[in-house]
Amino acid sequence: MRVLARTLATAVVGSARALSRSTASLGNAPTVALNDGTRHPQIGFGTYKVGFIPASASAAVAGAEASGGEVATATDIVKDALDVGYRFLDCAQFYGNEIQVGEAIKTSKVPRKDLYLASKCWSDAIYEGPAAVRAQVERSLRDLGTDYLDLYLVHWPVPGKHVAAYLELEKCQAEGLVKSIGVSNYAVEDVEELLEKASIVPAVNQIELNPFLYRRETLNYLEKKGIKVQAYRALRDGKAFDDPTINAVSTKHGATAARVLGAWCVAKGAIYMPKSTKRERMVENADVFQLAAALDADDFSRLDALTTPAAIAAYKALYEKCVVRDTPLNEDDPGIKRDITAG
Repeated sequence: MRVLARTLATAVVGSARALSRSTASLGNAPTVALNDGTRHPQIGFGTYKVGFIPASASAAVAGAEASGGEVATATDIVKDALDVGYRFLDCAQFYGNEIQVGEAIKTSKVPRKDLYLASKCWSDAIYEGPAAVRAQVERSLRDLGTDYLDLYLVHWPVPGKHVAAYLELEKCQAEGLVKSIGVSNYAVEDVEELLEKASIVPAVNQIELNPFLYRRETLNYLEKKGIKVQAYRALRDGKAFDDPTINAVSTKHGATAARVLGAWCVAKGAIYMPKSTKRERMVENADVFQLAAALDADDFSRLDALTTPAAIAAYKALYEKCVVRDTPLNEDDPGIKRDITAG
């Protein structure tokens, strides 16, 4: 019994120390300057499939999970993330859980001024037009329990519709409903189309980014335009944790695969948004900044080379499918861009 008691005590102390380190790491986490003069935390907590899995969740990221069903409650999970120290929450209409996220924020007692709240309007609202986009902004404000959002994005460049949606966000920004505006899943050509009519350059473009989908040409373009990258699927939903190259770098630095992937992401200057429903993983995922500084040229050479032509082709096919998802448009729509900058 004494041995068991000592073991349990050691585990509790170890867990407490890990939580303390992660809280300190998150508290000292860097911010990045956006092109509108605001600052954005470089790490945050993603809420996709937290408490709810959308019925049309992409097969590319849904894996074997059931869709359209309840899982662990978002209220408890997000409350854990806030307790661990995350202060940037990445939300969206499509995620179907903003009411629960709002409940977690209220329960946590974290002051609004210490939070960075972002959301996105989904393709159905984008297709319906500016009034529907504005209605969704207002709904997110109500559901999250706030009178302003730090950032709001157009979730997908719906053909023939996304520019009008973004122009409505410009009005919402002027009215103080949102502080910064941006886009998500935009190819270079979508940004170019948008900039022909927009008055405000998007502050961010949220895209998938990890060593297995490292789109250098797109990243270089966004950097030249002053558009920061928010990286989703930085951890590839855990599907790369057994990769030999990832494990070799992990062993070299005495780190987990998740930390290597996260460190690579922040070392590239992207805004990193890991997600986990497990508190211990939330702690682990936050511990990346020292490792990001420790990665060397050999590490980057090996990690950067993991993107294959097949991965780029798969991205392009997914883009063509997703720009019309949950709209009356179909995948044969002539408005879909077929010759995008995929790399």
